[in-house]
Amino acid sequence: MNFVEELRWRGMLHDIMPGTEEELNKGIVSGYIGFDPTADSLHVGHLTQIMTLIHFQKAGHKPVALVGGATGMVGDPSGKSAERNLLSEETQNTNVASLKSQLSKFLDFESDAPNSAEMVNNYDWFKNFSFLDFIRDVGKHLTVNYMMAKDSVRKRLEGETGMSFTEFSYQLVQGYDFYWLWKNKNCLIQMGGSDQWGNIVTGTELIRRIGSGSAFALTTQLIKKSDGTKFGKTESGAVWLDAKKTSPYKFYQFWLNAADDDAKNWIRIFSLKSKEEIEALEKEHDGAAHLRILQKALAEEITIRTHSEEALHTALKTSEFLFGTGSVDFLHQLDDEGVLEVFEGVQQFNISKTELESGIIVTDLLAEKAAVFPSKGEARKMIQGGGVSLNRQKLTDVTQVVSADLLINGKYLIAQKGKKNYFLLIAS
Repeated sequence: MNFVEELRWRGMLHDIMPGTEEELNKGIVSGYIGFDPTADSLHVGHLTQIMTLIHFQKAGHKPVALVGGATGMVGDPSGKSAERNLLSEETQNTNVASLKSQLSKFLDFESDAPNSAEMVNNYDWFKNFSFLDFIRDVGKHLTVNYMMAKDSVRKRLEGETGMSFTEFSYQLVQGYDFYWLWKNKNCLIQMGGSDQWGNIVTGTELIRRIGSGSAFALTTQLIKKSDGTKFGKTESGAVWLDAKKTSPYKFYQFWLNAADDDAKNWIRIFSLKSKEEIEALEKEHDGAAHLRILQKALAEEITIRTHSEEALHTALKTSEFLFGTGSVDFLHQLDDEGVLEVFEGVQQFNISKTELESGIIVTDLLAEKAAVFPSKGEARKMIQGGGVSLNRQKLTDVTQVVSADLLINGKYLIAQKGKKNYFLLIAS
């Protein structure tokens, strides 16, 4: 497949340096994208660049994922209004290891093919590079005027916060990454988000001035949401690729809840389906938008790629349980952590397992042992009206005795008031 054309029809391409497409059409080309290890997990905001590397490899080229163990200590000013806190070397190393593990889910690092993916850490070539050597051997090749002309620098200098020398030096450090990879790994192209264009071009300039060589650049569109809110953010924060930070269920729901306009853009960017497959889905979706066909197709595919088919199965079962008529049976297959993930954000109450073994009248359980209702009278009234369920079974008898036999996994009771109000009772 033609890599640039693939990005173009998917709506991903933003800027491309003249000659880049021609170079890519000559044969296998090595190209890289950098990821700063500012956290111990990537988030969905990184997925555009991950997808770019996937398409790059599928087109027969060699993807290089650079984890910025050195640049992460400096901090990229692009798109930032203030300088961020710098992390310790120990934290950086932990984060780098986590990112390597995550990227391995998306790219083929193991094959013997000539375009097998490779991971590098720029700390490896910067750790023994002294400051004096750097400003003598690298810094002299770029003028301050050239560096200040970059949008990311100019905007910060014109703002109230200004910019430290540390951040000002970032484009020089990132530019040297490209030079080092060009010289030592034959990397001819650097890719990234459109906000990285200035940093990437600085790299091609260093290659021209220090190595008398030529290199190429390509950037992708920055993803936005149709409602103007930031892509990859929810009310509870960032949507992480690490299942411990964002459960597969919440990850699945993020994509499922996409607006129609967003889903039409995102399925082209984050799916590996062909143009024909996507156009067929779009046609089907337009005929029955309420079925959320695009959202479901995207959510399922990307949850499997990021987590696993098993994780998708659990996410679907969780959705069916919380929003449909699914039974509690699937909870028996989950460990404690899995059950608590399902009911994350749901009000929880601790109850006595010893008392349950003796049996507790349901109104006492829901009003006194756990504050599902403010009073027994309120509980009685709603049970009689058919609005209360326990473990998905509708309660009809206000004198029913609840015993420990009903505990799920010997520990949990699921109370439901109305259709959507859940409560988790934890016996200990």
